[in-house]
Amino acid sequence: MRLTHAPLRVAVGAYILNSGLSKRTLEGEAAAGVHGMAVGAIPQLRQVPPDRFAVLLSRGEMALGAALLAPFVPSLLAGAALAAFGAGLVQLYLKTPGMREGTSLRPSQAGIGLAKDVWLVGAGVTLMLDSLTHGRRR
Repeated sequence: MRLTHAPLRVAVGAYILNSGLSKRTLEGEAAAGVHGMAVGAIPQLRQVPPDRFAVLLSRGEMALGAALLAPFVPSLLAGAALAAFGAGLVQLYLKTPGMREGTSLRPSQAGIGLAKDVWLVGAGVTLMLDSLTHGRRR
């Protein structure tokens, strides 16, 4: 990990790790609610039971957060994982009814929490691009 990547990786990694830790105890209606939103964006997730989905989501967020925080994980890899995770959240925003104002991309009041996740995609792509172009600048 390059020193210039550290502030971004620590900030985003700590945020995502905390999110994953907070989902460890999701059960019942809470797990069903998170699962229901995910199924709306990715119908194939219907095959995964809500409680199992909550466990997998929690573990995935904890793994991603830890990978971003771990200096031995290459920024290219951490950035690719972050961009993919962020893209899934953006898909959730785009496909969940009521998150946007009409047919525009502008978030409704209810969608602001999900719309902001576009920054995760930007951060991931930035880590990837900087990693790929760093050697070429010399």
